[in-house]
This record gives sequence, structure tokens and C-alpha cells, in this order.
Amino acid sequence: MNGRLHLGHTFSLSKCEFSVGYQRLKGKICLFPFGLHCTGMPIKACADKLRREIELYGCPPEFPDEEEEEEEEEAKGDEVVIKDKTKGKKSKFAAKSGFSKYQWGIMKSLGLSDEEIMKFSEAEHWLDYFPPLAIQDLKNMGLKGVGPQEYTLIKMKVIEPYPAKLIGLKGKNIFLVAGTLRPETVFGQTNCWVRPDMKYIGFETVDGDIFICTQRAARNMAYQGFTKTNGVVPVVKELMGEEILGAALSSPLTCYKVIYALPMLSIKEDKGTGIVMSVPSDSPDDAAAFRDIKKKQAFRAKYGIKDEMVLPFEPVPIIEIPGYSNLSAPLICDELKIQSQNDREKLAEAKERLYLKAFYEGVMLVDRFKGQKVLDVKKLIQKMMVDNSEAIIYMEPEKQVMSRSADECVVALCDQWYLDYGEENWKQQAFECLRTLETFGDETRRNFEAALNWLQEHACSRTYGLGTRLPWDEQWLIESLSDSTIYMAYYTVAHLLQGDNLRGQGESPLKIRANQMSKEVWDYIFYKNAPFPATKIPKEALDKLKQEFEFWYPLDLRASGKDLVPNHLTYFIYNHVAMWPDERKKWPLAVRANGHLLLNSEKMSKSTGNFLTLYQAIGKFSADGMRLALADAGDTVEDANFVEAMADAGMLRLYTWVEWVKEMLANWDSLRSGPAATFNDRVFASEMNAGIIKTDQNYEKMMFKEALKTGFFEFQAAKDKYRELAIEGMHRDLVLQFIEAQTLLLVPICPHVCEYIWGLLNKTDSIMKASWPVPGPVDEILIRSSQYLTEVAHDLRVRLKNYLAPAKGKKGNKEAPPKPSHCTIYVAKNYPPWQHTTLSVLQKHYQANGGDLPDNKVIASELGSLPELKKYMKKVMPFVAMVKENLEKKGPRVLDLELEFDERAVLMENIVYLTNSLELEHIELKFASEGDEKIKEDCCPGKPFCTFRVEPGVPIFLVNPQPANGHFSTKIEVRQGDGRDAIIRRLMKIDRGIKDLSKVKLMRFDDPLLGPRRVPVLGKEDAEKTPILEQAVFHIDLAGKQVRLAENGRTTDIGDTLVYVVN
Repeated sequence: MNGRLHLGHTFSLSKCEFSVGYQRLKGKICLFPFGLHCTGMPIKACADKLRREIELYGCPPEFPDEEEEEEEEEAKGDEVVIKDKTKGKKSKFAAKSGFSKYQWGIMKSLGLSDEEIMKFSEAEHWLDYFPPLAIQDLKNMGLKGVGPQEYTLIKMKVIEPYPAKLIGLKGKNIFLVAGTLRPETVFGQTNCWVRPDMKYIGFETVDGDIFICTQRAARNMAYQGFTKTNGVVPVVKELMGEEILGAALSSPLTCYKVIYALPMLSIKEDKGTGIVMSVPSDSPDDAAAFRDIKKKQAFRAKYGIKDEMVLPFEPVPIIEIPGYSNLSAPLICDELKIQSQNDREKLAEAKERLYLKAFYEGVMLVDRFKGQKVLDVKKLIQKMMVDNSEAIIYMEPEKQVMSRSADECVVALCDQWYLDYGEENWKQQAFECLRTLETFGDETRRNFEAALNWLQEHACSRTYGLGTRLPWDEQWLIESLSDSTIYMAYYTVAHLLQGDNLRGQGESPLKIRANQMSKEVWDYIFYKNAPFPATKIPKEALDKLKQEFEFWYPLDLRASGKDLVPNHLTYFIYNHVAMWPDERKKWPLAVRANGHLLLNSEKMSKSTGNFLTLYQAIGKFSADGMRLALADAGDTVEDANFVEAMADAGMLRLYTWVEWVKEMLANWDSLRSGPAATFNDRVFASEMNAGIIKTDQNYEKMMFKEALKTGFFEFQAAKDKYRELAIEGMHRDLVLQFIEAQTLLLVPICPHVCEYIWGLLNKTDSIMKASWPVPGPVDEILIRSSQYLTEVAHDLRVRLKNYLAPAKGKKGNKEAPPKPSHCTIYVAKNYPPWQHTTLSVLQKHYQANGGDLPDNKVIASELGSLPELKKYMKKVMPFVAMVKENLEKKGPRVLDLELEFDERAVLMENIVYLTNSLELEHIELKFASEGDEKIKEDCCPGKPFCTFRVEPGVPIFLVNPQPANGHFSTKIEVRQGDGRDAIIRRLMKIDRGIKDLSKVKLMRFDDPLLGPRRVPVLGKEDAEKTPILEQAVFHIDLAGKQVRLAENGRTTDIGDTLVYVVN
């Protein structure tokens, strides 16, 4: 707690928060306690630094100018350093932090006054100041480390003839020391790599040997007992890499008696020792570099490398990897077409594919270990070499770590307390726990397995910082990653011991004092069969604590960052099995690891300003807007991405959703009632039920991005589609069902908005007491028939657009054709004969091959041999390609010879929607068998064919005599066979102010010649006019441009004008 919670913290805790919200809806009693970690070194280090600044510079301090101070320090130094003017003035640490190097300046940047900052020189004040802010931020949201990397240091002895630079050390044992993470590959060495332009040193070890490596690696070694004086590197030689190139070496376990130091330009100075063991049989990097140096004579000549140092050497088979042979690196380099050691991306992919498979599935080929798995012998080979003085265990930080004093950290061997995580029985129990642990993904499980395999002794204590004293040696503090591995057991009873007091001060709810909680008392609480302890605590109080613990344990879910899997979360498993070795029911059930959180696709950083605290995010996006964006940020262990634009869009979506609910409730009486039995009613009900089931599955798997997709975005899309397709209007029962289901599906992620909507629905209880919606039956075929309708509507719109496009070509009329009024859609009951035959063949292969289709060559050969397909072969293979593509998307039903639903019935039930959406007068449905040969050839099940046309008509005027009502006179065409409603619908397309066909009254003049010429009388719009009946039919004379009306057995000339009135 050395600052406010930021979005990274929030992202991890959101996984638990969303899960608890979901599980509560499923009827479970949930406990989601949240503790504030007030241990470790950062708080103490910051407080001490602040105290030193006050002592040196006063209070408030007056700091010297940072640039002047740098110049003074340089002047004091013993060495003359030529300054690189391209580098900034700030130290790497200062640049990284983005603040002044002074702690006072950092505290100022948090908005604190000088008077407030003074108090932070005491570490205790940090624990009083930040935790309450964290609690407030969490309430507003809606809530009611780098480790050491172990290397095997391979000792490659320099043999005569010595390089000129090393002749002065003759008589000493000189070793190039290469750090490797894969000691099992030493059998395949062909050379070692040295970077020509890198600085190396030779230093004397505690045994009097000379080790050659980088200065950085030597500094680490000096703190690990390699030198006579701890922390001191006795340098005996400084040299450049090019000065040891070509050195002859004797390296352990390789089949080559002598190997040589060869140049590699890509060796990094900040990792390993700068000396690299080369195994081209099993390392893609080595294979590519070894091929380069073999091929490039000029490159060898440049660095004085003789042919006999390279050309006689070949990769040595040492490990058999299933699928990659016994020379895996050359094989994968060929497979990925890696041309040289500069193909960095392809080489990274090759290593990702190879190394994990080699570790878990690789089998050794070398004597003594032949037939054994790499996984089983890795440590044995390392131990064998260490015992034979051919190698040494060496450690360095996994990546660069800068201390708060801006120094680069090393791994040091210290007088220390260790937990022996390598103890065989303990490790075995940890593996047993992992076997039943839900990890929500294979990568997290593999990372746990790797950690359990390599983890040995772990230093569990430190002397500096805040924390709990080690019970058996109180001069030590328990270090941060080890001190909270079973604290969740304490969470089950914390409310009875601390109440609401963060520090646990004062009287507890059960009247128990902290000093009464002895080891025996805790044993009684945590162990079922432990005897009652000698204590003054009443038995009823201890039984209450025991009951709480037994009720809540085991831990159902632990959510944390993926970077804690190799350390803290693995210790968490170890310590649970150590605490309850015989009570497996107390072992943890699930761990959900998440990646780091990017902000707008970039790493969060205070120095760049790309940073958000929880407090800022809630202020900017609201609690639910932020929660929505966190859920959408990502589900896997890959880095997630909080996108501010998504948070903004999320707030807008939530606002739109709330307003739509209000609109529906305000217009409740206008919604359709009666049976909810139309095609679109049934589809909408099925899509809602399917959405509930999918969202349930996603929440259960803690896939919150997917839950948001199926339970909000796709759920809303289903409602929008229903609203568009339901020409007769939405059904009120389905609308209410949708609002309730949507609110319940979204409540784990956006509880505040959902609680508000729950209130709009006049629910008496809080939504927190509601249950997960119970889905009804799902008609998958019905849903697919609706998808078919959507696809057909889209296809018709595209075809209409193409129909209206001007004709292409250099000559002729380029005017667009007139807008069509009618369309005929042809549907096929069966495939054309050539497609039917093709599908039958594909279906046969699919069933024979267990759900796979053979290569296109095999299919083409068989189809080409069928006489009935000879003249269709140009169409056949494109059709096969389309079927294969659809097979991947939709599954084996695309091979069926008939559709699973009646497509004509689907189109007929939605004919009004299709007609309106295409702005046509009429759509006619026919079977393909009624069309010409082209239609029969091109039309197949699921792919209707359509033709557009313009029906001729006679123009007439439609006059509206109503004053000041916004409806005007217009001109429309009357076509043969039109009825009254057809005329009104045509009018509605022009006059968008008319919403309801039944509100329009259509009339003809009794005197078609003089009637239109008379001035209408206000209030007597019906005078001298006759209403046109629903069953009336219009007949036209195109030649004479006349319109006649047939009704009740009589035919009447209507002239050129009709009258309409809107009620």
C-alpha cells in the first residue's frame, strides 16, 4: 500500500468480483474478502529516503539543481568519463519513474502538501493514509516480482595454443564460462559463441581458476561465493571478444575433443555471461548462426577463423522429439524457411514451438541417459556435471531489476532462511494438488508444472522492510511473496477478530485479544480433530471461529497476475498442502491467472502519462463504464487492453439501454399482446434462451469478455433484429422477458445500472437477491432459418444495388435503369444434378475419413472421372472450395442434400419485411423448377435466385384536403390488379408521416371530371366522394392512360385524382 490502486490492480480483482456476482445469481453464498498488503520493502525504503532528504535539505527541503549536482559528482570522481551528449541528464531510474529523483518530489506529484508529506517519513503513516483511500475506491467501484534465474555454468577450458591476449596467464586454469538453461544439451556442443565487439574480463575465483565472462555476470558471481571476498571481483585481464576468437576449448560431455570460440553478433550483454554454448542440433539460434558461418568464408576471414575450426563440425543428434526428429533445430529452420541468424521473428517462433515440446516430450539418445525423458534427467545431468567440477550453479535476475537507489540489482548468496520446495514428498503433494486444480487454461497449468519442476530452496526471509517476524528467529522478517500464502484461511474469521478495524486494534467482536491467539488456538480453528487448547477464550467463541472456517474453506478461487505463477502462487499451493497434508478437501480448487493490463494498447507508465488509478477511472468513466471496459479488456493470460474509447462507448451503450427500457415501459400499452407465436416471436425467444445458456457457460469458465459478448452485445443485437423484422410490432411479454434477462446477464459486470433498471421494473427486492434466469427450449433450426432470412435480405439488397448500377462499357447508354417495383424470388427444393453429385461424393469422403475431407487433388481426380460432371468441371472445384469453407464455419450440415427447414415458408412469413426493406411494391415466390434453365442451374437450397422488373402503371394524383396537418398532394402510379391497401402502402413510402395503414381513408370523386376542380369545404372532406372498399381492384388501360375501379360487380372510371384523409 505505497500508493492508490491503479487499473492493473483493478483488472485482477475484477475477475473475482465478476465471478462472485455470477455465483451469487446461481444461488451460492459468496465470500469475497479483500486484504491490503502492508508488508515488504517499498514503504520502508520510501519513508527512510524521505527522512534522509529532510535531514540533508531541511523541511520543507531546498534541493540543489539536479543538473548542477550531477556535474559536481562527476568532478569528484576519480575517472575521467567522456560524456555522451546523446544521452539524457536523468539516470535510468529517474527517467523510468518520470519524477524527480527526490522522494519529496514524488509525494508532491500525488497532490500532497508539505505539511502532509512530513508525516510520510514514518512508515506507519503510509499504513494509515493509503488503505482507507483504497477501501473508498473499491466501494465506488461496486465492491461491497521478479525472481532469480538459475543457470548451469559450463566450464570450457582454454587449451593450447592460447590466444595472444591470454598467454600471460599461462599456468593457470582458464575457463570460458557459458550459462545455459538447458544442461541436457551439453552433449551436442560443436563450438561456443563470443561477441567480437563486447568487453569481457578475466577474474580469479576462490579456487585460483580464471573465469572469462562479462563484468555484469562477474559482479553477480562475486555475491554468490565465486570470489575470495564477497562482492569483490578480482579482475586479472580486460579484453574484447575478438581477442579470444579462435581459442581452442575442451568442453565437458561433447563428442568433439576440441571445439573453438566463434563469432556471433547478436549476443546480449544484459543476460547470461556473454559466452554462449552452441548446440545447433537443438537450438534454432545456434543452427542458423552455425549455417551462416559455414557458408560465409568472408565472414570467417574477417575474424581470423580458420576452416578447420568450423567445416569439420556437424550437428550431433542428442534428443529425439516427436514430430521433429533427432535434429530438431535444423528441421524447424527448414520448415520455417529461416535464411539466417537475422530472421529474429521466425527464430522466436521456432524456439516457442520447440523448447516446451523438447522439455516435456523429448527423449535422450546419449549413453547413460538413453531412452529417458528430458524432464526426468535435466537435474541429474546438472548434478553430475557439478559433482565432477565441470559446471557450477549460477544465478542472476530474470530480467534487469533497478533498486530504488537507481542501482542494478544482483542475485546474492546470503546467510538466510530457506524453504526447501525441492523436498520430494512435499513436491509430490504439490503436484497432486495441481492435478485437480482448475487453471482455466493450459498455459497457466504448464507454467505451474514448470515452476514445480525447477523450484528448489527459496529464501523466505529478509532483514529490512515491513512485515511479520519469523516465529523461530525474530531478527528476520518473512519476505512478501512467502508471507501471504494461506492468508485466505484467516479471511474466513477476520470479521470476528478485527471487525471493521483495519489494524485489528481495540476489542474484537468476540472479545478476543490478539495475544490470546496462540498456535494451539489456531490449530483448534484450522484442524478438525485438534484438541481444545488451554486458553481463557470461551469455547463458544472458538467454536464460532471453527464453524466459520469449516463453512467457507476450501478456497474456491484465487485470481492474480500471471507473473506470480512461478513464485507466490506456487508457494500458495505448497503451503496449503503443508498445512493440510491429510485433508485434501482443504486444498485450493481454482487459480485464475491474468495477463498485464495495457492502457490504449500501450504499457501503463507514469512517465509517459499513460496511467490511470482506480479513482481516476471511476471519475472518468463511471464505475459501470469502467467495469464494462475491464470485462472487455481480455480473458487469456496474454496481456489485456483497457481501451478508453471502449469505456466511452460502453457508457453510451449503457445509457442507450436504460433509455430504451424507459421508452418501452412508457409505451407498454402500444406493444402487441395475445399469443407470441409469429415466426419472429419464436426466433427471438429461442435466441434469448440460447444467449442465456452461452453466457452461463462463459461466466462459469470465467471468460468475461466472451460473457459480455454473448450476454450483452449479441443479446442486444438479437433484440434489434427482432424490432426490425417484427413488422406487426414487438410482443410485450417477450419485451419484458428480454429486459429482465438482459438485466440479470449483465449484473455481475454492471451492477449499478442493472439495479436501477430492476427498480424501473418495480421489483421489490434488490437485484442482488435475484436468481440467474432459467432458459427455455432452444430451437437451433429455427435460429438458423432466421439467419438464412437475414442472409437472403442482405443478398437481395446487394443484387438490387447491382441492378440499379449504370451499365458498364465504353459505348451505349450509361443511365441507371429505373427503380424496379416487383421482384420474383426462386427457391430450390433440390440441388442441380451436378451439385447433387458433387455433394454426394464429398459426403461419402467426410464419413469415411472420420469428419475430414481429402486433398483437393484427390477430390478433383474422382469428380473428373464422372461422365455426368465432364461439362461442369470449371464450376465443380470452385463449388468444392465454397463447400469446404462453409464446412469449417457451419459444420457437416452444409453437406446435406436438402435444407433442414422450409425456406419458402420462411420467406413467405417475412414477405412484408422483405418487400418493405427493398422498397418494392410486391415480391412473388416461385420454385426454381418454374424458371428457365439459367435459374434451374444457378438456384440451389439456401441460395435463392431473384429477378427484378418494373411493372407498368398509370400516374394519378393523391390529394389531401385536411388543413394544417403536414400531409400534401402527391403523384403515384396505379398498376394492374392493385387493391386499396397497395395504393395506401405506396403513399406511405412517400409520406413518412403516415405510420398506420388503418388510419388512412381512400376515396374517389363521384364526378371524376368536375369533382377535382371544386374547392373542398372545411369539415366536409367526404362530400361528393365515395370510400374505396378493401376488396376493390384497380384496372388500367396503358394505351389510354385510364384507371377504372371494380367493386361490388360494377366498374367505375376514377379519372386522374383520388382523395385521402388521415385520421
